[in-house]
Amino acid sequence: MERDDIIEYSLDAHHDEEHGKKIRATIWKVTAILTAITVLEVMLGVYIKQGSGAWPFVKWSFIILTLLKAAYIVLVFMHLGDERKSLKYVILVPYILFMVYLIFICLMEALKIGNTWMTYGG
Repeated sequence: MERDDIIEYSLDAHHDEEHGKKIRATIWKVTAILTAITVLEVMLGVYIKQGSGAWPFVKWSFIILTLLKAAYIVLVFMHLGDERKSLKYVILVPYILFMVYLIFICLMEALKIGNTWMTYGG
């Protein structure tokens, strides 16, 4: 017996197969880009040890790659990439400035705490 209270939304989508292929290709592209950036971050963390000469580069690359992933997620999943360039700037520039400010504050406070521990023997 077939239920009549279940609405089959896929029958009402009005999409052809070409549109479906385009959507699936976009999903795979987004997945590949985010996976590649994450694998790069993990490999940097695994192969470059903390305390080595390249560690400051690794820290900054983590920050930059994380912000890059966040911006890409906003552009794709929140459909900001489909908007006009001026609207993108109005939304992304304050966000980027705020993130740079937060990173600056975190790094400056970390230096102050480190200097305090060095001074008072913590």
